[in-house]
Amino acid sequence: MATSQQTMSPPSEFNGRTGEVVRRLQELHPTLIDLSLERLEALLKRLGHPERQLPPTIHIAGTNGKGSTCANLRAIAEAAGLRTHVMTSPHLLSVTERFRLAGQLVSEDELIQTLEEIERVNDGAAITVFEVLTAAGFLLFSRHPADLLILEVGLGGRFDATNVIPTARACILTSISMDHQAFLGDNLAKIAYEKAGIIKQDVPVFVAPQQSEALEAITTVAVEKRAPLFLLGRNMTINAAQETGLIYHDDMGTLALPPTALAGTHQAQNSALAIAALRHSSLPIAENAYNAIARTEWPARLQPLHGSLAAMLPPSWELILDGGHNPGAGEALANTIRSWDERPLHLIIGLKDSKDVSGFLRPLVAQAASIQAVAEQQQHLAMPVETILKAAKDVGGHAIAGPTIIEALNRLASTASEQAPPARVLICGSLYLAGCALAQDATKIA
Repeated sequence: MATSQQTMSPPSEFNGRTGEVVRRLQELHPTLIDLSLERLEALLKRLGHPERQLPPTIHIAGTNGKGSTCANLRAIAEAAGLRTHVMTSPHLLSVTERFRLAGQLVSEDELIQTLEEIERVNDGAAITVFEVLTAAGFLLFSRHPADLLILEVGLGGRFDATNVIPTARACILTSISMDHQAFLGDNLAKIAYEKAGIIKQDVPVFVAPQQSEALEAITTVAVEKRAPLFLLGRNMTINAAQETGLIYHDDMGTLALPPTALAGTHQAQNSALAIAALRHSSLPIAENAYNAIARTEWPARLQPLHGSLAAMLPPSWELILDGGHNPGAGEALANTIRSWDERPLHLIIGLKDSKDVSGFLRPLVAQAASIQAVAEQQQHLAMPVETILKAAKDVGGHAIAGPTIIEALNRLASTASEQAPPARVLICGSLYLAGCALAQDATKIA
């Protein structure tokens, strides 16, 4: 079983001037795959241990909901006036999206300078690109003052490059389901154990509702680390307050909150994890700052598009983008789609080649008026359209080849009838596909 960040990232993931540096660093990818953080620890030592000079940190792992939880953490912290660093992955349009310094995306110039500094210090030693990017993040975060660092794992947890940090103010485990089995294990208990590896000694961990075998693995690690475990649904709750918003409750009291800005029935859960971690973090956060969940922004999570792609459809139609890409994400999307019964739904789907396409499609096919499979030329490791078509048939659905987003939208627009009701189109299946869609729609990420 390989570690989480040891696979080589092809050059297509990285563009522009930053991409030139990254492509040089890719040539240093180790030939031996090991279950170790020793390469990164050696590099960080030569860099002066920036991972030991970070602001108070909240560390987030899980299968689905990590990015949305990070976005909620950031929205609340910034509303409270905290200078907040953020590291997330992957990026959609530019590698600079991975690093926010006290609220602003890192500039390309500063990131290039940091990567070139690491390249010099590393001096040709074997290293992976994600390890380099993690080191770059720690250097940047250690050099810019801040009150909080929100740190998302790349994949897994126990051997994830981000897990070299010595401690944290809080840890969060979002919903865990089957994904990345080649790296993390072939059953849910093994995957949960790997992700629970971010739990720190005596540091509280805030956990989304989990299947029993996943929760058992997480609890075992928490007990070993003497980490207080707060489980959503047991130690804290969040419920709808009719149509007025949400009610959150934990051992510190009750909050009346507005609805979440991020769409989807699962987003209340992600906001609750962020609220719980911050309420128990000892950071100075006024109660009204938690209302910022109504202003959270996070691209490619049921994101309405309004640019060039949307203009291809009839004016009354809606175009929505989501980067969910595994069976758990398919279930979450299906739960939200069930509330969209006022409009026909058309799916445009493309996945990364290693993903469980049948597991993703199974909960979705029955709710779609049509399904088109796509693979964009610039899409990183795109699954062949034929594979998606076969999987749709295997799970009882019917799909046709797009075979690109633009061709799929043109087909829908050409068959739209003036007498037919307005429809909704959902592009989904991959964050890499989402990046292609955002670029074609000319949507910027700030």
